[in-house]
Parts: sequence; C-alpha cells; structure tokens
Amino acid sequence: MEPVAAKYAADWPAWGHRKIHALMALDGHTASASSVQRALRRRGLLQPIDYQGERRELAKARRAAFATPPTRPNQVWQLDFSEYETTAGGIWRLAGVADYFTKYEHGWHIAPTCTGTDAIEAVRIAIAEAERLGGAPLDQLLPVDPDTGHPHRIKLVTDNGGAFKGVAFARFIASRPELHIRTRAKSPGQNGVRERSFGTLKYEHLYRVHEQIATVEDLHREAEHYRGVFNHIRPHEALGFHRPIEVLANPQLHPIHKNQTGETVPEA
Repeated sequence: MEPVAAKYAADWPAWGHRKIHALMALDGHTASASSVQRALRRRGLLQPIDYQGERRELAKARRAAFATPPTRPNQVWQLDFSEYETTAGGIWRLAGVADYFTKYEHGWHIAPTCTGTDAIEAVRIAIAEAERLGGAPLDQLLPVDPDTGHPHRIKLVTDNGGAFKGVAFARFIASRPELHIRTRAKSPGQNGVRERSFGTLKYEHLYRVHEQIATVEDLHREAEHYRGVFNHIRPHEALGFHRPIEVLANPQLHPIHKNQTGETVPEA
C-alpha cells in the first residue's frame, strides 16, 4: 500500500495521514490509519508535527484580515508576482500591490527575479503611490484607532511564496508601523483581487500587443500604460461600474455603501 498512499499524499499535499487514510478507504483501499502513517513516514511525506498549529495560526491571521470586509481604501493590500516572457526571450517577474477595496493598482516592480528584495521594492512603490495620491505620508492618511491612538495598520496579504518568507522581507514589514503581512499556505485564491488584476493586465493588453514587447523597457511601458487604463478608464463591475480612481476618491461610490434602493449609505 505504500506506493498508493504516496500517490494520494502527492495529490493532496496539504492533508495529514488521517485524511489520506479516509480518502483511501472511501476509494476502496483497505489499510489502517497507522499503516498509512508508517508508509508516509518511510517516504518522508508526513506533515510536520506542528503543521496543524501553523495552519491554525495562518487561518487566524487570515480571518483577522477579512473578518470585517474592507469599507475604505488602504485597509487591505494584496501583493504577488506574475511572470511574462518578452519576444526577445527574456523572462520577467512583475510585482505589484493592489488595493482590495478599490482594486487600484499602485504600480509595478519588474525584475528577472522574485526575491524578498523585489517584494520590498514593490511595497515601496505602493507606499509612494498612496502618498502621492493622498498628498501626505501614509501613516497620516490612515484613520486613528481610538483605543490605541495609533493609525490602523494596513493588512498586506500575500501567498506563502519564498519571497515573502525571508528575513529581509520580514524585517521590512516589521519596520513599517502601518503594514503587516497575512499569509495562507498553498492558497493563491486568497489573493483573488491580485490574481484577477494580473489576468486582466495580460489578457486585455499585454498578450494583444505581445509583438511590440521585446525588451523589459517595452514591458514597463505597456504595463504602466495599462495601469492607467485600469485605474482611470476601465469600469469595474465589482465597483458598481465605477473606476478605481473614483472609488479611491469617494469610497461611498462602492456598492458596499449602497442600500437596496441604490441610495448611498453613509459609512459608520
């Protein structure tokens, strides 16, 4: 049964041996839970002893990020990388931060790598863009928590990629009083706004002008061009067919602030 158990474990890498055993039993394989456990241990496929605790901590952090849906800009940001190959053969990684509430794209960092240094640069670009739009340092743009007297911290959501797990990125996040990170292992869907926006960038623009993108300079130009379209021109159904820049300027335009009659509801 060992190869069978190993195959199930490979198909479901986030599951522990008890779930693997249960699935095998449902599929008609007769083996005890302890036999499956021993088989996976021999193959080095058992989850770490503390993996359930780690998952609970990640789940707790994720709930903290989304327990109350964002009702204004700069509450939840989403960061990730996406890959693009130019016609000259270069493979580049785009890193970008999107605002969860407004869908606003804060800018691109494009490099041949996706390291912690690249992730840091993407966050710095986002901070600079937010400050440019707001006309003040970011911590002055955030509402103050009446209980602590400090600005509410932006929740920066990423996946569990290596760029976000290194010491450099952790130190950078810890140095920013208005930012912290929320991750969940092997769950790219948690970064849905970020992933969807990357898809829009590629399928609505980059792939359509692919023959014109030979160098990284071309990629910068076209990605930035479409960021302007995405933020300032393209209506978004999730925003009630408003544009990100409009909702950024007036959060009350967001559908979350409208009642069933379509009237704007003041934010509490």
